[in-house]
Amino acid sequence: MDSDKNNPDVTRFPMQVDEASTSPTTVPVAGGSSRLPLVVYILALGTFLMLTTEFVVAGILPQMAGDLGVSVAQAGLLITVFAAGMVVGAPLMAMATLRMPRRLSLVLALVVFAIGHVVVALASTFEVLLVARFLTALATGAFWAIAGVVAAQAAGPTRASRALGIVNAGGMLATVLGVPLGAFAAQLLGWRGTFWALAVLALAASVLIVRHVPRAGTHDRPVSIRTELSALRSGRLWLALAACAATTGGVLAAYSYVAPLLTDQAGIPVGLVPLVLAGFGIGSLIGSIVGGRLGDAHPHLVTIVAPAATTVLLVAICFLASAPVPLAILIAILGLFGLGVNPVLISLALRYADHAPTLGSSLSVAAFNVGTVVASWIGGIALGSGLGPIGPVAVGAVIAALALVPTTALAVMARRCTAPAPETDPTTTAAAPATPVG
Repeated sequence: MDSDKNNPDVTRFPMQVDEASTSPTTVPVAGGSSRLPLVVYILALGTFLMLTTEFVVAGILPQMAGDLGVSVAQAGLLITVFAAGMVVGAPLMAMATLRMPRRLSLVLALVVFAIGHVVVALASTFEVLLVARFLTALATGAFWAIAGVVAAQAAGPTRASRALGIVNAGGMLATVLGVPLGAFAAQLLGWRGTFWALAVLALAASVLIVRHVPRAGTHDRPVSIRTELSALRSGRLWLALAACAATTGGVLAAYSYVAPLLTDQAGIPVGLVPLVLAGFGIGSLIGSIVGGRLGDAHPHLVTIVAPAATTVLLVAICFLASAPVPLAILIAILGLFGLGVNPVLISLALRYADHAPTLGSSLSVAAFNVGTVVASWIGGIALGSGLGPIGPVAVGAVIAALALVPTTALAVMARRCTAPAPETDPTTTAAAPATPVG
């Protein structure tokens, strides 16, 4: 029996080989090479744009609210609606494009993404802007889901978390560069200029996808929707999805309303807000890369430590919200622990989805955004309460603590499934293929 079969800390899922796996862009992973395929980094560029548009609104909410004639709490619906669109878009669009070449699916997602941003930039009413953000989110969810599968399959099962960490790091880089630059652009050109820039960059990214992602991106054998949906019988998959929702919800409840926390509560000048956002982004970028590397060997350790640390950090922010320097430092560390666990959770979802990696990836994207929808909605209510800007942070602390329930359950289940491998003939062991766990 394969020794990895009894190791719950090794991330595995079925790998469907296609022409992409032998193209120059996606180098086969056999052997000891530590280099990831180029396609992983190309996809990271796409996720950079995706997370920029999701998070940039948090840094420019006051400007948007003032221009559109709504309150900051109402403007927060732009975050909620976008997350709701990703919840719907990730699984539905991934299933709808199941038999479509993945390169074409990625390009179409970017084109729709660009069109949506043009509509946002031209919108004259809050209602039109909400609809445009929702439609843009559908494309964003589809891109995230498909990109995760392509990256993980290109890297191979032993480096899936690392590859997903790089793709996720592209999104985290958005919080380092994209979101702060978007905030600066909003101050210089108005908030609409930020969305014009994102539309242009999305079209440029689609060209890179066409040039560098292999044309062959479909499965080597037909995959039915029924086969994909069979993964829904996995209890561990649902626990992993619950963890996705709670971990992200805890962070985003606070981060969605970070601008009023920094300016109104801590008294930080508006011009310095982008620097604090950059600190959060640097922390999340480092966390994504480190978390992805650690997650291949110790996924359950990462998924328990991260939400526990996030809870402690959010509680500390509640007590130090009026101290500008400590607050800025805590927000940077929050990015490190709060979002660094995401690639590990996606990898677990892929693993527990068994022969349905597309569904596993899309559902993890949906779960992350279910957490964002619920958390940002409750955070908006808390912002309008007597707690003020501290309210969303307190909500985030509670949600982050709840994330420990599914992650601990998964760790316990993995430990119970670990059993000493029976002695077998070495030649038989060498010939036996590893089978997915969960």
